[in-house]
Amino acid sequence: MKKTALLLALTLMLSLGVSCSKNKDKSESESSSATSTTTSASDSSSISQSESQSQSQADKVENTTRNPLTGQTDYNEDAIGKRPVAVMINNLKGALPQYGIEQADILFEVLVEGGITRLMGVYADYTAVPDVCSVRSCRYYYPVIAMGFDAVYCHIGYEQTFAKAKLNSLGIDTISDSSVIPYSTMFAVDSERAQSYSSEHTKYLVGANIPQALEDYGYRTDLGDEYKGDYFVFEDEFFSPEGAEASNVNLKFSASYYSTFEYDESTKTYKKFHNGSEHIDGKSGNQLSYTNVIVLCTEVYPKPENTYLMEVEMVSSGTGYYISGGKAQEITWEKTSEEAQIDFFGPDGNPLTVNVGKCYIGVIDNNATITIE
Repeated sequence: MKKTALLLALTLMLSLGVSCSKNKDKSESESSSATSTTTSASDSSSISQSESQSQSQADKVENTTRNPLTGQTDYNEDAIGKRPVAVMINNLKGALPQYGIEQADILFEVLVEGGITRLMGVYADYTAVPDVCSVRSCRYYYPVIAMGFDAVYCHIGYEQTFAKAKLNSLGIDTISDSSVIPYSTMFAVDSERAQSYSSEHTKYLVGANIPQALEDYGYRTDLGDEYKGDYFVFEDEFFSPEGAEASNVNLKFSASYYSTFEYDESTKTYKKFHNGSEHIDGKSGNQLSYTNVIVLCTEVYPKPENTYLMEVEMVSSGTGYYISGGKAQEITWEKTSEEAQIDFFGPDGNPLTVNVGKCYIGVIDNNATITIE
């Protein structure tokens, strides 16, 4: 099945109504050569479709030796062609540090109610998921993202209206506190955290029990045919994409929550900061770091039916950035259905090529501020 590639039309003026328009502020200091890019993205209606030049997911080279989410070769060969696991992860300031988060192959961050963000870690090998803490509840757009990986979706609780309805309509395979498998089999309370954290910040997924849970549920472990192969188009030789300098990137999800990424030339990765502080995995003690940072701009706004909750348009298309190797490249993306994976396109309209390594994906409002310098 051929995908229709998206072309990005950029100008410097918001008044022209284009997507991810960009203002560059040159430093007044003679000693500084850095260029700062602040982005406020409007709706994606300006994206036009061209004749498809992209290869489809079915055309990708079959993956037989490496992690399909990162391209890394130090991978369990028995996990090739098997379904990944997606886990809801608490991101409240009072719940930090999380643990088991560093091992996620792809980490999503999306706004939820009250100006906070929530994370979803995707783990390619369901037999090697670590204990993950703290696990929180579902919002309706996360299982829609998880469906694009053919993932088993893990969560504790759900928002009682839209999320509950979406879980039911999708029929997605889940591991949750409402499952028929006893709660204590898949989730536990971290007794050490319980001494100083609120109870909702102490519950963790028992990763080692996932294989048995899938067997007990009778869940399929093989990937559907349309999901087989590498998730991205990987370039084995490290490269910096063509684009603006990107030593420091800031995604302002709301007035109170933002994520910052600082490029480390020695490791060729971006170190993640949570609201200005190093984002640390509580078990390893390591700061989260990513070879690839992807920003997806879409419509994010209060739901008309319940303005406390957020609407996040994931079955959509839009603009964004691919950030790696100290550079930021403008991209486009689309997700054509709830079941479809997200497709990423470079400036030429062809499938986006990325570096081998772990990936952070921030889904952010078109009108949010993105600063790249």
